[in-house]
Amino acid sequence: MRPPTIRDVAERAGVSKSLVSLVLRGSDQVRPEKRDAVLRAARELGYRPNAAARSLSEQRTRTVGVLLNDLRNPWFVDLLDGLDSLLHASGLRMLLSDARLNRRTGQDPADPLLDLRVDGLVVVGTLPDPAALEQVAERIPVVLAGGREPVPPGVDVVAGDDERGARLVTEHLIGLGHRRIAHIAGYGAVGELRRRSFEATMRQHGLGEGLSVEAGDMTEEGGYRAAVRLLSRPDRPTAVFAVNDIACVGALSAAEELGLTVPRDVSVAGYDNTSIARLRHLWLTSVDNAGHEVGRRAARCLLDRLESPGAAGALHLVAPTLEIRGTSGPLG
Repeated sequence: MRPPTIRDVAERAGVSKSLVSLVLRGSDQVRPEKRDAVLRAARELGYRPNAAARSLSEQRTRTVGVLLNDLRNPWFVDLLDGLDSLLHASGLRMLLSDARLNRRTGQDPADPLLDLRVDGLVVVGTLPDPAALEQVAERIPVVLAGGREPVPPGVDVVAGDDERGARLVTEHLIGLGHRRIAHIAGYGAVGELRRRSFEATMRQHGLGEGLSVEAGDMTEEGGYRAAVRLLSRPDRPTAVFAVNDIACVGALSAAEELGLTVPRDVSVAGYDNTSIARLRHLWLTSVDNAGHEVGRRAARCLLDRLESPGAAGALHLVAPTLEIRGTSGPLG
């Protein structure tokens, strides 16, 4: 059997094709009883609008490309949930693409989404080449969510306040009596902001000599290796602040392997308050980077740009909070 058409819906509802089109576009110019009749007829017939045909007529696909730096990062889950909640309510669908995988195949990371004619683009996470956004931003609205790299004019940036978050967790550890505190650092603008804020907070409390920093790559293995180096020192730190929760899990493994009990012998804290931090057998102290709210605000910025393109880009920071759990405690 052929699929039902808009003409079939119109005949079943006893209305014109143009009125059915108005209802399906969500127009408020239709009387409630007519709208109900159309929707009931469409439901009874199993009618589904032809998205491709509508895209051609409206010159819009009603899709938003979401380019993630790395799909493996669990913090992106909360961000995507906030992003999708507002986009979906506005009749837009997300199309996801992993920039890491695209780079492996030699593609420009945004190309697959641009080929699908998305109406706008949300780039999530740290960008290896922010300059690559310039040509994209000339064609469609672009928002950077969760990253802090420099962006071209006309691109909004929505992120957590990394400097404030790093200060919160560092002051928490200092307040517990720790004086030798180490930081497992990350990369990119976000990693740099968290590291600099950690160092500044330590110095503001007169603890510049007690701070140490080990480079990491924001992975569990990187966190483990950095923590082994830190905790094997004769003057080992009594607390470790990791750049994210994944690296923090690696630090926990290193502490256990070296025979140290958390938090009695060493306190450990992470960042992002991902689902990993909330696992009961880990129960990490972590900075909540407000991923859901970052996603919602990024969606709002993109919707505003779709309505009014050409405005100057702006930086929108979301305030983080600290979730204190079982991996941080007083200096023993």
